[in-house]
Amino acid sequence: MHKSIADRLREEALKRNCALELSVSKPDPLMVASRYKDEYVALVCALFAYGNAQAIVHFLESLDFSLLETSESHIAEALQSSYYRFQSSLDIQAFFITLKRLKETHGSLEKLFLRGYRKKQNVMDGIAVLIDMLYASNPYRSKGYQFLLGKMPSSNPTSAYKRWHMYLRWMVRCDALDLGLWNEVRPQDLLMPLDTHTFRVGRKLGLIARKTYDFKAVLELTDALKTLDPNDPVKFDFALYRLGQEKQIL
Repeated sequence: MHKSIADRLREEALKRNCALELSVSKPDPLMVASRYKDEYVALVCALFAYGNAQAIVHFLESLDFSLLETSESHIAEALQSSYYRFQSSLDIQAFFITLKRLKETHGSLEKLFLRGYRKKQNVMDGIAVLIDMLYASNPYRSKGYQFLLGKMPSSNPTSAYKRWHMYLRWMVRCDALDLGLWNEVRPQDLLMPLDTHTFRVGRKLGLIARKTYDFKAVLELTDALKTLDPNDPVKFDFALYRLGQEKQIL
């Protein structure tokens, strides 16, 4: 990586690491997750994080997260008018019921994640356990519901799993932005939450050679950023995202 690019990325990562980056003028689902500092609430915020950032935040702010502590009938009644893009009210009701059941049965999401992750320090194995347990907790299925949870990762995934990797960034890293609620996952094992903004900027900077927005591009960008910080490559994610969102050129 060219020194000028490396220096600018370090500068941007440092500059963007502040609470001012999460505001009404700069909406991001992390601003909602930050208010609660709860791994279940954060998962809701992460999995609904697709589409326009302002619309995402508006939807998340309409949700009553205390429903996760109430009865399933109350959840269904309270969310009967909620919907977001690909998710109908039934999908959202089912998702909250799934999380309630998972919480009652298994408690900590981190402990579930560790079942897969600990074997090889592979975050995809941990994600696979979480997705598997979510599906196992509720037989409900629909196109919108399955889009929300994502597909079970294969041994050779193609999807970037952006929302799941963003969730892990929030949970594992701890700074002015990320929540650091989990203690047993190493930041150096995290993978980049690749979205259209980070993919475009990564390509422009020569950090990604692939022309396809996929899991191999995730690995390529993560490896490139490990040359800047092998212990915390994903700390550059938010800076790259903002640069792409604001259409800035390094």
